[in-house]
Amino acid sequence: MKDEREVKRGGKRPRVGGPGAPRKAVGAGESRWVPLIKRNAVMELAITALDEDGYGTARTDEGMTLRIGGALPGDTVLTKVDQISRGTVYGHLLKLLKPSSLRSKRPPCTESADCLGCPLIAMKYTEQKVWKRGMILAELAKYGELAGITVHPLLSPENLIHYRTTAKLTIAGKHSDPFIGIYRRASHDVYDLDQCPLHHPLINRVVEAVRLGIVKLKVPVYNPQSKMGLLRYLVVRVSVHERKAMVVFVSAKRSYNEIHHLGRFVQEMIPEIEVMAQNVNASEGNVILGQKDFFLTPQHYLTERIGDVAFQVSPRSFFQVNNSGARLIYEQVKQWACLSGGERVLDLYCGIGGIALFLADQATQVIGIEVVEEAVADAQRNAKLNARRNCRFEAGDAAELLEELAEEGQRIDVAVLNPPRKGCAPEVLGMVTGLAPARIIYVSCSPQSLARDLSVLKTRGYSCREIQPVDMFPQTVHVENVALLEKTDK
Repeated sequence: MKDEREVKRGGKRPRVGGPGAPRKAVGAGESRWVPLIKRNAVMELAITALDEDGYGTARTDEGMTLRIGGALPGDTVLTKVDQISRGTVYGHLLKLLKPSSLRSKRPPCTESADCLGCPLIAMKYTEQKVWKRGMILAELAKYGELAGITVHPLLSPENLIHYRTTAKLTIAGKHSDPFIGIYRRASHDVYDLDQCPLHHPLINRVVEAVRLGIVKLKVPVYNPQSKMGLLRYLVVRVSVHERKAMVVFVSAKRSYNEIHHLGRFVQEMIPEIEVMAQNVNASEGNVILGQKDFFLTPQHYLTERIGDVAFQVSPRSFFQVNNSGARLIYEQVKQWACLSGGERVLDLYCGIGGIALFLADQATQVIGIEVVEEAVADAQRNAKLNARRNCRFEAGDAAELLEELAEEGQRIDVAVLNPPRKGCAPEVLGMVTGLAPARIIYVSCSPQSLARDLSVLKTRGYSCREIQPVDMFPQTVHVENVALLEKTDK
């Protein structure tokens, strides 16, 4: 049997099952399904485009789409077919025959074509910004009523690499040869991350120390097939402000002894670790953190700052992974809110209160709504930490809480929407516009759902004037947008 490390190092590709591919009819009066391209086939391709997931794409004469991980538009590549599914062929880059002019001569990572965690890292950064803005414009163009919106050039954070301050990683393999990393796309194979260029350097140091500790102390690694073993995931957070780290070992059971010794080993190697905890997750799903935390250190949280606002971050707090990018978003929201001190602001999907706390010093009151109770508890604690006494945070269903605001006759001057990737439900948009704020500021992590919701808001009397994209996640396909809408139906 080949060494498991070949799977994560790129020597052996993960096997992903799938039915046949496009087929053609043969014979008179009957049809038979025959694949045009077979799995493991090696092909030379000219890459013509990049799709929304970061795959380089090409098309065959028969109309089949090929998605090639690690390829960029303008590349000529030798590729091997990994999977065929519903008329789409997935492959990986075997050899770069002719590089695209979009490629960087010295990319920060040489393993990106295998890892695919940051599919744009081989592209020149100036080209990344052009491509992301083009993706936003393409989504808006699908809705004729959205013509004329100004889409500004992307704002970039301070750091283009080493900007991620949180990492949630899977632990796999055996205690004698563990690997810690991310799942490959469309598989359960784990790609080992040694020195990820996107992670804050302190995260990379912690990962290496944990790897050494598992080997030295023979800590059992959890196997999802046999359901045996202990360690499942590793969560690392870094406070840039404090220059400290939080480490959370996610285990299948309590098993204090092994985790205690591993924690002491890692903390001796990395003295910057301020918070260490064990989280127990015995579920069989893909949720990383369970409901129970056991702290191994007296300190239970890190303190981070974005601008002048301080945040206490606990193991299960949701917090932006790019501090500089978050600051750009918060400052843009504040600029477009145009607060003069007398306004009442709604912060919908407020999380731990980042935007609400940023706006509170220029508003009469800020009302934050969030479905996750733990996040609301964090927001309330952070409001006290920053002496923001004019913030009110409510936990519950967005539609129900908005209905209560309407029944109370609450006046809302500015509404900030910051929904998850799927965007806002139509009834939520209806209730927000029913409160008749003068301005709506929509913060979105998905150009697709943003364009859809802007179209709905247009029918409800709110027109989008401009959009400011923020490159929250350089080297990846993701982009954040801040959109300004004003009430036009008086």
